[in-house]
This record gives sequence, C-alpha cells and structure tokens, in this order.
Amino acid sequence: MNDKKFWLIISAVSGFTAVAIGAFGAHGLKETLTPQMLEVYKTGVLYQLIHSVVLLALSLNTLIKAKLPIIFFLLGIVLFSFSLYIYSTSGIRFFAMITPLGGFCFLIGWLLIVYEAIKMKSSD
Repeated sequence: MNDKKFWLIISAVSGFTAVAIGAFGAHGLKETLTPQMLEVYKTGVLYQLIHSVVLLALSLNTLIKAKLPIIFFLLGIVLFSFSLYIYSTSGIRFFAMITPLGGFCFLIGWLLIVYEAIKMKSSD
C-alpha cells in the first residue's frame, strides 16, 4: 500500500471514530458525566475531528511534503483527544497530564506545514 492510500485510510478512520465517539458522548454519557467532564470530552472530539480533516487534506495534497506533519497530527490526536476521553470518563488525572503533549504535537504539525510552505518553489 502506498503512503497516500495509507494516510487517506488513517484520516478516514480518524474522522469516523471522532463522529462515533462524539455521538456516544452526546447520547450515552450526558447522564453519566458531570457537565464539566462532558465539556472535556467534547474538546477531545472537536480537536480530533478538526485534525482528521487536516489529515485528509494533507493525505490528498500534492504541493508539500506532508508525511512529518501528518505523523505529528496523528500523534496529537492520540495524545490529546484520547487522553481527554480517558480522563473525562475515568477521572484519572494522569491522563490529563498527557494532554499537553498532544497539543504540542498539534503545534509542531502546524509549524511543519509553515516550514514546508516556505520551502515551496513559487510557480510564478
């Protein structure tokens, strides 16, 4: 399987799981979680969904080298969003301490896109 196909599948699976996890939270957890923990959970869903769309765009792009940004966005989803899912549903504070690492991965991913765009040759 080539890289483009692999990352396209990963982005689609991430988007699918974001919608499924979001629906589960909205319907299955609203009576279980406190309003504050439900907001934490929703933040994880929001960031996963946004970055799944970014993964999709990067997997389809032909303008820049996107493998490294994709890897950092995927790491961000796992570390940021999934730590929030686990923390909000379990209350184990250790998982909340992982979340900033995921946020840092997102930031690195965005900076790598800036770097690749600067390196891009102008077609003018």
